[in-house]
Amino acid sequence: MNKIISHVDKNMPGLISDLQTLIRQPSVSAKNQGIKECATLVARMLKKSGIKSEILKIKGAAPLVYGEIKSKKNPNKTILFYNHYDVQPAEPFELWDDLPFSGKLKGNKIFGRGSADDKGELITRIKAVEAFLKETGDVPCNVKFVIEGEEEIGSTHVELYLKKFRKKFACDGVIWEFGYVDTKSRPIIGLGMKGLLYVELTAQESIRDAHSSLAVIIKNPAWRLVEALNTIRDAKGKILIKDWYKEVTPFNKADLDLLDSEPFDEFGFKREYGISEFLNKMKGLEVKKALAGNPTCNIAGMISGYTLQGAKTVLPSYASVKIDFRLVPKMNPKKQIARLKDHLKKNGFSDVSVKIFHGEAASRTDPSSPFVRIVREAAKESFGKYIVNVSNAGTGPMHSFASILRAPCILIGSTYMFARIHSPNEFARIDLLKKTTKCMCHILNRF
Repeated sequence: MNKIISHVDKNMPGLISDLQTLIRQPSVSAKNQGIKECATLVARMLKKSGIKSEILKIKGAAPLVYGEIKSKKNPNKTILFYNHYDVQPAEPFELWDDLPFSGKLKGNKIFGRGSADDKGELITRIKAVEAFLKETGDVPCNVKFVIEGEEEIGSTHVELYLKKFRKKFACDGVIWEFGYVDTKSRPIIGLGMKGLLYVELTAQESIRDAHSSLAVIIKNPAWRLVEALNTIRDAKGKILIKDWYKEVTPFNKADLDLLDSEPFDEFGFKREYGISEFLNKMKGLEVKKALAGNPTCNIAGMISGYTLQGAKTVLPSYASVKIDFRLVPKMNPKKQIARLKDHLKKNGFSDVSVKIFHGEAASRTDPSSPFVRIVREAAKESFGKYIVNVSNAGTGPMHSFASILRAPCILIGSTYMFARIHSPNEFARIDLLKKTTKCMCHILNRF
């Protein structure tokens, strides 16, 4: 392994330049900007590293890049790296210090949309495999790459890809597309992800905006929507929809032991976001339990009437609100949608329309899985320390991978927890990219 790790150290300039090349290729799935071009670029990078690659397609879906390298000495074990090449929109452009797709290098950081989420993570996986191939001509186990182009818009077609290419994607374990590293440089090994239900509620009253003096005789759809929202969630964050929590099960002892032992820098977290306290003044274990296992109802955005600079006395014709609900294991997105619609109807808001963007179930890997032990040992070798987390607070299509491929999924990666992903001035830290590449090497070797 010493030669492999040494190769990673020597090849850091190549890792940095390849990441910059990826960042400079925009690939915004929400706008269908540069998606095909980026898929082609990723496939080319895999081939350059010695990994056989091909671009898979399903009608109406973004292309999926598949990579594979078979092991000569251990052809009976297969690890799969799941990543994505699409990124979030870069707006608002004016808040970036440099061009969002510049790949600007400043000290220990590479800036640009996708630098951390998820192009930096992808590069660490590719370079780990490349290190083995360059130094030994082989890999310790079969390696597969599934790199999609729709993760940032809800992985709309990934389940179809998984079902269609189930045999091709067959594996014994999945390393997820990212993993956070905390403020003390400890990788957070995530054993699961929450699910998600993303909807838009709309209230429509008149056929066009009107003068606000008419508010005495024309209903305001914005107020209508506010009234509906007040029936869905209370001030403490509790969701008021009947049976919303029906399938939710409490943490078991193993989960609680992990949560209790997990360090969490409350002061640093509050400082980073400029807040004085958490919701409901939570502290200690309650904060960690909430992040890992509490369902949420979040208003992601609201639109109605005039929202630009200055004043305009207008009575809006419509109002809409985008809401994301985070789900936990055993909560079925389809059931939750039905409960939401039924709630609106029973509370007198049948005039409020519901548009569904996507739904994804939650997933968790058993902490006693041998795969968890392998990742923990690899993390200790690379970082010297680590944290095991019951479930990430975010969402991805992990449930689809775990249920269709029947393989455990684990999050571990290089993303500094305050790397500004989804925000202006997103960055990746070079020191963490290096450590994570080495960690991937150790995972492959132990697997």
